[in-house]
Amino acid sequence: MAIIDRFYAGDIRALSKMVSFIENRRQGYRDILARMYGSVGRSLRIGITGPPGAGKSTLVNGLIHEFLKDQQKVGVVAVDPTSPFTGGALLGDRVRLNDFPVDGRVYFRSMATRGASGGLAAATQNVTVVYDAFGFDITLIETVGVGQVELDIVDACDAVVVVMVPESGDAVQTMKAGLMEIANVFCVNKADRQGAERIISELRQSMEQRKSEDDTWRIPVIPTEAITRKNIDKLAGNIGSFIDTARTSGRFDQHRLGQIKKQIMNILQNRFQREFVDRLAGQVEFDRIINEIAHGHSDPYSVGDKLYQKFSTSK
Repeated sequence: MAIIDRFYAGDIRALSKMVSFIENRRQGYRDILARMYGSVGRSLRIGITGPPGAGKSTLVNGLIHEFLKDQQKVGVVAVDPTSPFTGGALLGDRVRLNDFPVDGRVYFRSMATRGASGGLAAATQNVTVVYDAFGFDITLIETVGVGQVELDIVDACDAVVVVMVPESGDAVQTMKAGLMEIANVFCVNKADRQGAERIISELRQSMEQRKSEDDTWRIPVIPTEAITRKNIDKLAGNIGSFIDTARTSGRFDQHRLGQIKKQIMNILQNRFQREFVDRLAGQVEFDRIINEIAHGHSDPYSVGDKLYQKFSTSK
């Protein structure tokens, strides 16, 4: 029985092999993804992001338990830093699923960023398609959380939870950062620590003052203690409420259509970029051009225009 047939039959080992095949972009992976797109669109994709040390992994584990109570199948993609020696996920060997059933209702995959910017591995979005085609009801995406500019989780998820802790500092100032603009739900984890009430209050005040694109949803701030699973049910409930509200307002479908459009544009951009570089390789004396710019005999904009003309007229 072929792996693809075993995959559609619900074989968890076939799923694991398929994820590896797609993640490593082996020959023919695009054809397989193209086939899968005919049977996807059902799985909800929930992103969990925030600074390192916020307890995102523990929150994810707690959310899995909540979703299992509703008889949901859950797939997890945890995007970890890349080892500079092996290229693999530095934290990929951590044990996260000791207390979950082994009947296929929960599947966990740790992926390396492999130098990808945006907090997500380059293949993350493709793997969510695989999860969807396999039949998972929920896909949880936990980002590496390496900085405040890690925003591309929006293009992979239907809902984004931004996790903070009392030590996150001045919440109002933090709101100016791009990461904070993508939240559909705020979670202040480790809320039993000193300073939690202050940051919760500041976030809630900021949300009251902030003009939302969709007035039908007011972004909630949920205090949690993930280690004891306190308020994890409230967090899951607010995620569900956001999804319901987004569906009713039409924002859900609009967001997904926007994601597809951006994905197509990224595919085209990457393809044109590769083609551009391949055509120019060996044809342009970059050292000479760089020296001319450095000595004031040219400029990057003029060079860029000339190279573009060279590319567009070449056959």
